[in-house]
Amino acid sequence: MGKYILVTGGAGYIGSHIVLSLLESGLNVVVLDDLSNASVESIERVGSYTGAAPFFVKGDICDAKVLDRLFATYQIESVIHCAGVKSVGESVKSPIKYFSNNVSGSVSLFNSMYKAGVFRLVFSSSATVYGDSGRMPLSELTPIATPTNPYGRSKLMVEEILSDMAKADSRWSIATVRYFNPVGAHTSGLIGEDPLGIPNNLVPYLGQVAIGKLAELKVFGNDYPTRDGTGVRDYVHVVDLANGHLKALQAIELRAGFHIWNFGSGKGYSVLELLDAFQAASGLVIPYSVTARRPGDIAECWADVSKAENELGWRAERGLEEMMKDAWRWQKNNPNGYRR
Repeated sequence: MGKYILVTGGAGYIGSHIVLSLLESGLNVVVLDDLSNASVESIERVGSYTGAAPFFVKGDICDAKVLDRLFATYQIESVIHCAGVKSVGESVKSPIKYFSNNVSGSVSLFNSMYKAGVFRLVFSSSATVYGDSGRMPLSELTPIATPTNPYGRSKLMVEEILSDMAKADSRWSIATVRYFNPVGAHTSGLIGEDPLGIPNNLVPYLGQVAIGKLAELKVFGNDYPTRDGTGVRDYVHVVDLANGHLKALQAIELRAGFHIWNFGSGKGYSVLELLDAFQAASGLVIPYSVTARRPGDIAECWADVSKAENELGWRAERGLEEMMKDAWRWQKNNPNGYRR
């Protein structure tokens, strides 16, 4: 059967792009996903596009029996851990859900890996771990402030667990990759971001306004200390992000211990600048209104990506225009996402 890469959350937005990138590199893949915020259709489309379908297991990372059975069935050599819940706003309202899924679920996965003798891991973390540090750009050496929301705190807790694991046992080779704001879609238009209900993220919200599913974009705050008063974020194309995981995976094959890399574009764009870029890509005028700030949001956040470039040979190649064109292509071709 050969050896496999396990991708938890592999049917989701980022996970499905990672799976596609792995398959295109000739690697064997097993996907574990509970489909609570994803569709198996994404995996079917990835398999159709690449001609090399991954094995799919429906299951929850909190379920130790499912995990132990998975590791007993497949000869897994590495894990890319993307499974988890990820809405900043929801985490403020439902912190227990976030600590249960993101922290307890991760510990369950790591325990099953340990029992199976699998010690290579790429962990999907987040720039939210930096908190409101006030220093830009954010490098991996930036002192960690207290994250401003339970989502960020859950990611930081997992990072600390992983660091302790690597210190305690030299067999672990761990890459923690801190995402900034993944956007866009695969250029085929076959896979993209398909949130359930009203989107929490800016670009899919824009897309749903553009196709008429939502009336207008809500801009959360225009009184931040930024160039136009709206929040500034670092947006990175999801295909670049997926390719970065392969680089991180290759790196930990050669080095043990605990390693951190930022995955962003290294540039900050405001909400209104992103809106302008999406309007240019779609040729549409997107109505919007300004409302109150969201709890847990910070004014600005963008990455110093020099460490990833120097150590992994990775950098984001796709600019804002391409991100918005690919996002619009996905939305236009799939107005109902994976639900036909």
